[in-house]
Amino acid sequence: MSTSKRIIGTLAIPVIAIVIMEILCLGHGQHIIANSKSFDNFVVYTAIVMITTIALSINLNSGRFDFSLGSMAALSAVIGAKITYALLQGGTGSAPLMLLLTVLAGIILGLISGGLYVILRIPPIITSLGVALIYEGILYTITSGKYVMAEVQNASLSKFVGTWVYAAIVIVVVLAFVIIVFDHTRFGFEYNALRNGQKVAVNTGIEEVGNAVICYAICGGLMGLVGFFNAARNTNINGGLLNFGSIAIMFTAFLPMFIGSYIGRFCNEKIGFLLAAITMSALNSTFAVFSNEVTASVQSIINAVLLVAFLIYLNNEKLLVKILSPKNK
Repeated sequence: MSTSKRIIGTLAIPVIAIVIMEILCLGHGQHIIANSKSFDNFVVYTAIVMITTIALSINLNSGRFDFSLGSMAALSAVIGAKITYALLQGGTGSAPLMLLLTVLAGIILGLISGGLYVILRIPPIITSLGVALIYEGILYTITSGKYVMAEVQNASLSKFVGTWVYAAIVIVVVLAFVIIVFDHTRFGFEYNALRNGQKVAVNTGIEEVGNAVICYAICGGLMGLVGFFNAARNTNINGGLLNFGSIAIMFTAFLPMFIGSYIGRFCNEKIGFLLAAITMSALNSTFAVFSNEVTASVQSIINAVLLVAFLIYLNNEKLLVKILSPKNK
């Protein structure tokens, strides 16, 4: 594939989508990004979507559908917030300490989830549903079903999400980490071998169990980051997430995951997830412009329609190419 085709294929979806959304916003007398504050929110939301998408894709690409990602994000954020508040009372340094503790809590929760999967030897989708219920129950017990507010409402956390700089740094660090780990290490080579042919890979001596547990730990750490960003951005954590209420956090990544995987045909898949996250963040900013006309339920419908439309395109891509190909005219 030529360099020009790679560049066009990589940038086509985000550029076209952003241009269309900017035209819509201009028709409303505004821009997608109107000021520095909206740009800060744009970058923070891009980080949330990108990290969630990467976490979802890691296990899903290996045939392990993980419903517990949202509960990991919420529970790890509560653990990090509670410990940080107990130590610093919301004082200076609360943001970096909570970030560290939340990621560590996410890693531990991921290890527990992965450990249950390999020990119980039942389908991962069933294991993840059980883990999600357990983590939601623990979350509810810790918070008594109430919103966690005082622990995450302080100047340190506000400063962290009040500028695009820190979110951009996290985006770069996470991208570098996953690209190095999954594309340039022995673990990554084994992961890709298992992903592309599990039986053959296992027969060649690759340890599936250890690889899977590490994947769960990485996913947990990433969702810890998501939990931290969500808590800082919303200035609260919902402690009443029961009966799979946390799954909504994970579902934000479905559309960008498919878009990112498609873009990944022309570049590194992780870069594709970043571009897909930028596209979704632009869509979120567009919703903000039309907040008086587009309710939350309508936003959910639009996202669902876009997901279905893109899946229909992917399923009929070859047919559409034949129809639109100049050779057939």
